[in-house]
Amino acid sequence: MNKLMTLALAGVTCMGLALNAYADDYITLASTTSTENSGLFDAILPKFEDATGIDVRVVAVGTGQAFEIARRGDADSLLVHDTVGEKRFVENGFASDRADVMYNDFVLIGPANDPANISEAQSAAEALAAIANAEAPFTSRGDDSGTHRAELRFWENAGVEPDGDWYRELGSGMGPTLNTAAAMDAYVMSDRATWVAFGNRQNLTLLFEGDEVLFNQYGSLLLSEEKHPHLKHDLARQWHGWLISEEGQQAIANFRVDGQQLFFPNAK
Repeated sequence: MNKLMTLALAGVTCMGLALNAYADDYITLASTTSTENSGLFDAILPKFEDATGIDVRVVAVGTGQAFEIARRGDADSLLVHDTVGEKRFVENGFASDRADVMYNDFVLIGPANDPANISEAQSAAEALAAIANAEAPFTSRGDDSGTHRAELRFWENAGVEPDGDWYRELGSGMGPTLNTAAAMDAYVMSDRATWVAFGNRQNLTLLFEGDEVLFNQYGSLLLSEEKHPHLKHDLARQWHGWLISEEGQQAIANFRVDGQQLFFPNAK
């Protein structure tokens, strides 16, 4: 083999190694439809990638599904909004650490004529009880997402077991659920970020907000190295650390839709 060919092959080999290294410079993040649908990731991921060179590939599903993906070891990192479930995930050994990242709130949406008169309610429990008493159409995600889990807690707080033709469990994400509510003139509970970014409102409007129980916390989890040693833990730690760093928290705070801040940083 002549010298020129040897150098050429060496160059190709080095290029291949470089491309392989670059191809491994990503993590898979299991997260929620609200963070994806709101546009948050489009705003903050390029900043993280510029700072670290790490690409983040998001799998946006309901929180329950995100937990299951992480439990199987099919994601390197987890960002969800079910604090009780997140702490249990750590306690059960599937994650080694959890950190508060940001928060917003849930809101109750419905037709502008408000047949159940929930805009006059003094609490979320009173608003939901009024919907049930009126048997006004209500669309539920019904998908074991963080939003669905919260909704079920709120019905319980209201002393209501939602059932009957008026209550529609869809098994779908927040965007499709809002679309169905718009088509049906139905009530629906949404995270504020997805509602603000939602374009197909038709006759829907925000009718109830502000009850402290509607607080919606998001957390980042570092997955267990013991259970899943194959995951990209070093890269995931950089993502987790960036989210709760001053730079990451500022990127979250700077995200706006129509001038509204949709997520509020609160890393501790």
